[in-house]
Amino acid sequence: MRFRAPGWKGLGCAIVLGCAALLCACSQKTVLERAPEPGDKAVATVNGQTVWASDVKREAVSQGLIGEGEPLDVSSDSFRQMLDEVIDEKLLAGEALKHKLDKDPMAQRRFAAARDQILGNLLVQSVVDRAVTDQAIQTLYQEQLSRSKLADEIHARQIVVASAAEAEAIKKQLAAGASFESLAIEKSIDQATRFNGGDLGYFTTDVMPGAYEAALKDAKAGEIVGPVKIDNGFAVIKVEDRRPEQPIPLEQARPQIVRFLTYNQVRDLLKRLRDQSKVKLLVSPPADVPGAPTEPASAPPEAASPSSAPAAPPAKSRSSAK
Repeated sequence: MRFRAPGWKGLGCAIVLGCAALLCACSQKTVLERAPEPGDKAVATVNGQTVWASDVKREAVSQGLIGEGEPLDVSSDSFRQMLDEVIDEKLLAGEALKHKLDKDPMAQRRFAAARDQILGNLLVQSVVDRAVTDQAIQTLYQEQLSRSKLADEIHARQIVVASAAEAEAIKKQLAAGASFESLAIEKSIDQATRFNGGDLGYFTTDVMPGAYEAALKDAKAGEIVGPVKIDNGFAVIKVEDRRPEQPIPLEQARPQIVRFLTYNQVRDLLKRLRDQSKVKLLVSPPADVPGAPTEPASAPPEAASPSSAPAAPPAKSRSSAK
């Protein structure tokens, strides 16, 4: 099971926070020379205005160069590239002020829209930061593990040949003591597994074609199974190991859990705000045209508990056959 939810945490916050710096530049003629963050470092000045390392990192986050909270070495080429872009932005903003473009009514509307976006994202981030904690992540992970039905994982090898007669001959050679791996390299026609001794790795039978699932359902470690009729011939399969399926570790599941919890928080916040507010649409709904694509509703769906949500953290580790 997988989460399918928009990743809101830090979502456009890094992007629109970049706009905040521009808005401040437009509305203030002086900038305090105090570091905006503890340990921040001044890395350039543009017409007397300081550019801080945090400004450059924020630009790198907005462009997806680094993730929120990740470091960016001030001596790296990537930092210098982002620094050049921040300097360019400040130069352009300064030139726009000289031409008094900030006084244009359209510019004022865009400033207001940027302010709304910044404030909205700051609210979302604060709500998410309070709710998406290590404890919440651990709790949901354990809940999903308790609901999961783990199957068995099988480690197997195969030798694929063109006919049932050839497969029977392979089984006789194996019974006489021939090496399965050597016969796979010599005889198998399956190019994906031939040169690694027929190794399929660990897998659960539900991810394999039906013929494998039926043949291996009750097979035990060390057992030779087949011939099994498959799409490209006949397979002789050796079960190397059988073990309980391993759940995905918490750290591997964490990103999906965070997205799921974040989505829940944002959805609930928007629903609450809509319920408490008076929203009146002044436009008519679009005409119902047969065959036209359906536009998603702007209102959030009804809140769902983690147990009833269609998406859940992955509880299984699936190794696909080689």
